[in-house]
Amino acid sequence: MDTANLTREETAARSAVVTLHRIRVELDLTGAPERARTGFSTVTTLEFDATAESTWLDFIGEEVRRVEVNGVDQDVVWDGARITLAGLAAANVVRVEAVGAYSRSGEGLHRFHDPADDETYLYTQYEPADSRRVMACFEQPDMKAEYTFIVDSPSEWEVLSNQAAVHTDLGVGVQRVEFAPTLPISSYITAVAAGPYTRVDGEWWRDEQQIRLGVFVRRSLAPHLDADEILEVTRQGLDFFTDAFAYPYPWGKYDQIFVPEYNLGAMENPGLVTFTESYLSRGAATDAQRAARANTILHEMAHMWFGDLVTMTWWDDLWLKESFADYMGAHASAVATRFHDAWVKFAASRKAWAYQQDQLPTTHPIVADITDLEAAKLNFDGITYAKGAAVLKQLVAFVGDDAFFEGARRYFAANAFGNTTLDDFLVQLSAVSGRDMSDWSAAWLQTSGVSTLWTETDDEGRSVLVQTDPRPHRLRIGLYERRDGRVVRREQQELDLIGERTPLDLPEADLVLLNDDDLTYAKARLDERSLRTVEESLSEIEEPLARALVWSSLWNATRDGELDAARYVAIVRTHGPAESNIGLLTGVLANAAYAIRHFVADGDRAAAQRSWTGAAWSALQAADAGSDAQLSWARALATASAYDDAHHEQVRALLDGDVPAGLVVDPDLRWQLLTALVTTGHADLADISAEQERDDTGSGRTAARRARSSRPDAAVRREAWETAWTDLTLSNDHLDAEIDGFRAGGRRDLTEVFDAEYFARISGVWGDRSIEIARRLVLGFFPAADSLSAVDVWIAENAAAPAALRRLIVDQRDHLERDLRVRAAQGATSRG
Repeated sequence: MDTANLTREETAARSAVVTLHRIRVELDLTGAPERARTGFSTVTTLEFDATAESTWLDFIGEEVRRVEVNGVDQDVVWDGARITLAGLAAANVVRVEAVGAYSRSGEGLHRFHDPADDETYLYTQYEPADSRRVMACFEQPDMKAEYTFIVDSPSEWEVLSNQAAVHTDLGVGVQRVEFAPTLPISSYITAVAAGPYTRVDGEWWRDEQQIRLGVFVRRSLAPHLDADEILEVTRQGLDFFTDAFAYPYPWGKYDQIFVPEYNLGAMENPGLVTFTESYLSRGAATDAQRAARANTILHEMAHMWFGDLVTMTWWDDLWLKESFADYMGAHASAVATRFHDAWVKFAASRKAWAYQQDQLPTTHPIVADITDLEAAKLNFDGITYAKGAAVLKQLVAFVGDDAFFEGARRYFAANAFGNTTLDDFLVQLSAVSGRDMSDWSAAWLQTSGVSTLWTETDDEGRSVLVQTDPRPHRLRIGLYERRDGRVVRREQQELDLIGERTPLDLPEADLVLLNDDDLTYAKARLDERSLRTVEESLSEIEEPLARALVWSSLWNATRDGELDAARYVAIVRTHGPAESNIGLLTGVLANAAYAIRHFVADGDRAAAQRSWTGAAWSALQAADAGSDAQLSWARALATASAYDDAHHEQVRALLDGDVPAGLVVDPDLRWQLLTALVTTGHADLADISAEQERDDTGSGRTAARRARSSRPDAAVRREAWETAWTDLTLSNDHLDAEIDGFRAGGRRDLTEVFDAEYFARISGVWGDRSIEIARRLVLGFFPAADSLSAVDVWIAENAAAPAALRRLIVDQRDHLERDLRVRAAQGATSRG
């Protein structure tokens, strides 16, 4: 049995006999700058009541040195994941002395040595179950406690945790920092960060409440920290949520720290929110990038209430925090910040993630059946986040803003600092809305799959709205017409859709949008007349949200093989250069590139790729100087040039400084351009070395590793392959760089030889490596084969493989099957 993979049943049994009160954690991080030192001292003292004689604590690390129960030493019984406790009394104090391991995978206490200045930085990341890599604990969300952290570190470091420091003892070159006890929280949202971080302070106040704000980043990235905008969005969010939830922010301070080699976008640790450094640009950034950062800031802030104040009992109800936070991130962006078009990007891109996930064979209801931690790790997905948020958007349209937020207020008031399930929220919402929410819950939260909507004409010439996989929808149908060079909405119909076929009184229109205003969660097809209008006039649609829905419809139809990929890419070539919403443009450019690589027929792909690379170059030349569109097309050109070298001389010129007026070629774009040249054989190791010397930073070294592994040489790709699988010293980012280099340029002639070895390796790596690293290897190296035979054999022969591993492989098989099926359908005539 894998004792690290905790199950729902055993954790429920544990919390039934253990009542946790307080945990004190003492960490000695003074040796962290020493690269040869792999571990750190961690001492945990837990106070809890018990009605059983024995239980266990969770800990994964290098060593457990001592276990003391109620003042008496016990023999250490530790299997690498669980520490057995015996001889428990009604009230207990347990002390565990252990050695934790510094992480290179982003799980637990991650250590990063910055090559720019040789400084060392630490931060923790736990969700769903990695606090046990730092302290001995009860690793389950329904066992909340007051946590007190005491951290020893070099004296010049910033040391941070969930609460403010209350006492600091200074020694010779070292310091001991003790933090105030937290309010009751789950182990997975405790946090520690330490290192010579640069800090920017601010404050927010409302009536009697004053909150200290802090923004932190590595010293070498401090010049790129846009602290003013980050603090502005933070204050706007605190204003909004304080009013919306009628429950004061409860966590005392609000620190936000940007950290290196981070596995996620961000994490909602109360009082110390962590973010990936990817949200900081080392040069130019589009407004879409700033909007995404603001959305994430607000998403994490929503968690201070949804998730931290009130926490799901087990990971089945992960949606209780993630769906709400995803919804609130977009909603608060739209109403409380300058990023008023947040729902536009949500409609086009965030929901695309959900639609894709919901068509996989392993899709699941929003309220999922999560049997263990490995399953929980994989459920941080497009269903839990984006579909859940889309369904909540529909719910708000159904019950109204006032009822929805009043239900949330009552939910917080009734369950503060506690744990909940689905029913706890529905009870409050039903009470305030006067509606029985059970039917809505059954239809939307407890089922899986996505409906597809389209119109037909029956035998008597009447319009009929058809939906697959029938569900109740409240939606609007927009009727648009061409008028004086514009496409504008002439009228709108609103209806409740329940059955498979619904008669409509639908007047003729140049463009019919079946989910106008994006109220529901469904794939909406365009009829043939609408498709012709879109091909000719998409960029003349005035409303950004309407364009988002059109782009979304086109992409869904392309993915489903109902719209030729070449036709989709042609629409992007025609109307992409005129797309004024930068969030829409960036998504459309990525989709066009994906369509060429995955959906265009094999015999047509090279020509389609060359045409697309040329279109990107032309659009770059035509874009307004200094515009977000100009930067987006430059990035698209770099991406395309890794697959087609028609413009390699122009790409080289961009690197040499011959750039269109206004274009900022920052270090990240330089690496993207250079790696494209390397991938196609137009740059070499000398070029890579010169660029690394120019950008000898953490990001630069990772990019150089990626570029070196991208060289179009069989020996180089084999080296990348072996390094990724066998080098246990690679960080998470360096592992990704090796995988990216191996796959660069889609060179199946260089990688096909490894297909059989891939299937031979994956079971072993799943058992030997952490789930984060194993997942990257399993997904990153899945073969882009021309048949399903190899993956089908593995699935048939590995019925007993861990469920989480099988889920990943089954999903990858489905992606490959879709690629092959859609390619085969190219050129067929069907509904657009």
